[in-house]
Amino acid sequence: MSGAFAFAFTAALNPTLLTAMLVMMFASEPRRLMSGFLLGAYTISISLGLVIVFALQDSGAVSTTQHTLSPAVDVVFGVLLVLVAFVLHSDRDARLQERRRSRAEAKRPKEAPRWRKTLDKGSARSAFAVGILLTLPGASYLAGMSRIGKQDVSTLETVLAVIVFCVIMLLLIELPLLGFAISPDRTRRTIKRFTDWVGANTRMITTRAALVLGGLLLLRAAITLLT
Repeated sequence: MSGAFAFAFTAALNPTLLTAMLVMMFASEPRRLMSGFLLGAYTISISLGLVIVFALQDSGAVSTTQHTLSPAVDVVFGVLLVLVAFVLHSDRDARLQERRRSRAEAKRPKEAPRWRKTLDKGSARSAFAVGILLTLPGASYLAGMSRIGKQDVSTLETVLAVIVFCVIMLLLIELPLLGFAISPDRTRRTIKRFTDWVGANTRMITTRAALVLGGLLLLRAAITLLT
């Protein structure tokens, strides 16, 4: 089950969620917006996760493919993450990033996405809808649900695992919301320092996270195949 939760942490590293959190944090009523957003995110992520997990279990695929598919998934994701770390560390993507930056500067200013305009209006109901739209499943989410579905555990344990996964995945929204409930001004200052640090060290953070997680996945695949 720990392997599934590792994917929850990679799913939490979502630039769109970080942007949404920053937009809501500096709104006039951030707690209301974040609460609405989080409720929408929980609604879609938990309900869809339960559908995926129990569909996998009902298909009967768990018992027949668990020992062969699981290491293969680890190898694929592990190799991809190590390649990402290598590319970032060697600056091989710098030329591509420079071309993109040049094209962006040549064009007129890009219009803000619709979800950001909706959040700017400050409605908890609209934030709920944006939370649903921005929390639609990605690769890490699907990989994590697949792992949970392959576990031979009770129905209650499966439901709890899906809920815990989704809670971890949404830490970027949950932690600031908790902070606003305790100390709003201090939370704003802390998040501003954190986002500035992340912005200045994005390449280093991404490289190390990809290398560590990729190495762990490859190690687990090797252990599984040898036992």
